Amino acid sequence: MSARSLNKVLLIGNLTRDPELRYTPQGTAVCSFGLATNRSWVPSEGGEKREETEFHRIVAWNKLAELCNQLLSKGRKVYVEGRLQTRTWEGQDGQQRQATEVVIENMIVLDSRGRPEGEQQTAEPEEKPRSKKTSPKEKEQTNGEPTSEKASEAKEDEDINLDDIPF
Repeated sequence: MSARSLNKVLLIGNLTRDPELRYTPQGTAVCSFGLATNRSWVPSEGGEKREETEFHRIVAWNKLAELCNQLLSKGRKVYVEGRLQTRTWEGQDGQQRQATEVVIENMIVLDSRGRPEGEQQTAEPEEKPRSKKTSPKEKEQTNGEPTSEKASEAKEDEDINLDDIPF
């Protein structure tokens, strides 16, 4: 009877570098990137709060690799799920090298940033024109005449803030 075992890794962190997409000679996509996770604690003997950062090598294969390359960039916050794998190879200097990686099977982007920080969005989504109802009080203030275009735009901006929309 064999004993059960489990090799499962769940991480939430920020990318330390942009993903790197490559293809094997057989044409299989493989994407790698770095992920940083943080942990903070207060020592049991007291003192100041301490923080520690761990750096992880992440590898994705096939379609997930291509998606990681398209959706991720340095600084993005992601959830990854996978397994630990240790590879051994011989370096150019003849020395044995070893690396432990997280081979992921699932990835979820957690932040809503659609573009790198500092980069401005060039195209705004097209909005359908909305008809605006005027209250009797507003009609009195404008003597029954429609308000200027800029004033109505300012009122619409107060009603809806595009930054509050979750997509």
